Amino acid sequence: MLNRKNFLVALLLAATFAPNAPAQEPGPLTVLFPTRSDAKDLNQKAGAVAAVLAKSVGIPINAVVTDETAAVEALRANRADVAFLSGRAALKAEQLSGARVYLAEIRPNYSGGYTYRSVIVVPQDSPLQPQKTAKATLEQLQGKKMAFASRTSTSGYFFPMGELLKVGLATSPDRLDEFFGRGNIIYGDGYSSALQAVLRGQADAGAVSEYALFPPYIKPEEAKQLRVLHAIPGVPAHGVVIDDDVPAALRDKLIQAMLELNKGENNTLFRSLYNSTELVKVDHDRHLQPIREVLRSAKIEP
Repeated sequence: MLNRKNFLVALLLAATFAPNAPAQEPGPLTVLFPTRSDAKDLNQKAGAVAAVLAKSVGIPINAVVTDETAAVEALRANRADVAFLSGRAALKAEQLSGARVYLAEIRPNYSGGYTYRSVIVVPQDSPLQPQKTAKATLEQLQGKKMAFASRTSTSGYFFPMGELLKVGLATSPDRLDEFFGRGNIIYGDGYSSALQAVLRGQADAGAVSEYALFPPYIKPEEAKQLRVLHAIPGVPAHGVVIDDDVPAALRDKLIQAMLELNKGENNTLFRSLYNSTELVKVDHDRHLQPIREVLRSAKIEP
């Protein structure tokens, strides 16, 4: 005679190995589309991209527009499966949720394909000029007014800050004013704000990405008033991060569906999303290594 415990175990085994038991269908996926300063009508476009992916993958896909901080938290809390993230945010997602980068965005004005340069720009008539070494070039900024894109920008803050640490002109991120001078550092709210600070004479130099020297961040006639003083290569492009709890077979199917965004009418839609032209496969560790090294040298957590 079965006792209650054995009866429950028997029921569980019967349900598990029943020959006619229907396979569990995968639930809907949630893809996060973080806001960016150059992304317009993002809700509508994200929904359209999700519909294309859902048709290809064969399961419902929900599109959610949010900011990067909330996107990383959603991955950590298992409220999302996929997200378009910048390099530093991708490192944070890896640390908190085990998510990894599988695809990277390409733009025609990326000098490295799926990497680009962080650039320090000055007015065309600035007395500051490129020198034979990075240190000699950057030494000219001592005591000058400097505009960083923001405190969280990879190319507009972390990479130039890391370069100053690398050549020994700064001792820590918290002590940059010892080099530039107290009150001489401006932190903006994006690339355009840093560029405008230089154009308006509020700063002697500004740190942005190389692609910020094109519309929609700046007008062509404004770009002609600026030049690059120093460039730092190897900034990892934004990428597509997939959480580690997405089954491998579904993950591979999703990656293939995203690569289909590179073709035909799908590509027109994809280009309108973030002004990128295509997605390419990348190795997670190799892609994020440059930003990992910058943060490590600055003793900053991802």
